[in-house]
Amino acid sequence: MTITTFLQHLAPLRLLTRGAGVVAQSRIPVIAQPLIRRFIRQHGIDLSEAVRCHPSDYESFNDFFTRGLLPSARPIADTEWVSPADGVISQRGEIAAGQLIQAKQQAYSINGLLGDTALAHYLEGGCFTTVYLSPRDYHRVHMPCAGRLLGMRYIPGTLFSVRPAIVNAMDGLLARNERLVCWFHHPQCGIFAMVLVGAAIVGSIHTVWHGAVNATNRRTIHEWRYAEQNHAVRFAKGEEMGHFQLGSTVIVLLPQTAVKWHPEWRVESAVKQGQAMIANPPPLPYTRQSLLELQQAYSTPTRP
Repeated sequence: MTITTFLQHLAPLRLLTRGAGVVAQSRIPVIAQPLIRRFIRQHGIDLSEAVRCHPSDYESFNDFFTRGLLPSARPIADTEWVSPADGVISQRGEIAAGQLIQAKQQAYSINGLLGDTALAHYLEGGCFTTVYLSPRDYHRVHMPCAGRLLGMRYIPGTLFSVRPAIVNAMDGLLARNERLVCWFHHPQCGIFAMVLVGAAIVGSIHTVWHGAVNATNRRTIHEWRYAEQNHAVRFAKGEEMGHFQLGSTVIVLLPQTAVKWHPEWRVESAVKQGQAMIANPPPLPYTRQSLLELQQAYSTPTRP
């Protein structure tokens, strides 16, 4: 264990996160404006891409941090699957023997990540990619493809930092941290999942259909289902689906289809939201488990 990871275990991360959240939500100008302006200078933020292009346009640090961008700032590639966020590609690969790769020579359980045996079984043999959002990145998360929302699961956990150095040094961190699992139906490829991983100083995770998912500081797994056809929540490729307050990680998990990564989608490469992720393949039918069977497993909606 390195000194950095040792300190992660010692630090009161949840208390620090709550304290940072209070400061970040402050609308008092003498608190918010110095934070915003210092952050812009420190990280070289280009506000010319934003809908509101001056620091004084933002009432709080959170308001600034979750800023929206001009539509022209993130063109959507003409491929079936695109990047869900700005960031760096931490990993990409196959889902094999119930495992995903977190770092070199280090794997973790897909079932542990998702908290769902049926969904983990369905995605076996598919592929995944992990995008790390640093504090300087644009922090809204968008749909990598068209999809209909089927369900959402909040899983409480630790709040270790997800900086690459920490992730590389700590076994199974992405399946240990607080996270939000969302699963969708793609019209050709079947069911896919997006996992938004919380971290130290991340105030909360929001979705556009629910708002702040852990606003009440839940300590147990909580699930919502949206599979009813008459209450369908549908998204277009590139449409916003949620955001982080401060940096974190998004994991996209695809079912077993004919996947060919786009040539620019390489580990450790910086990417922008909307950038091509997968070259357009003809999707192959998923034969290990019928799509209908899995959809029926989630057909009964639950209430918060």
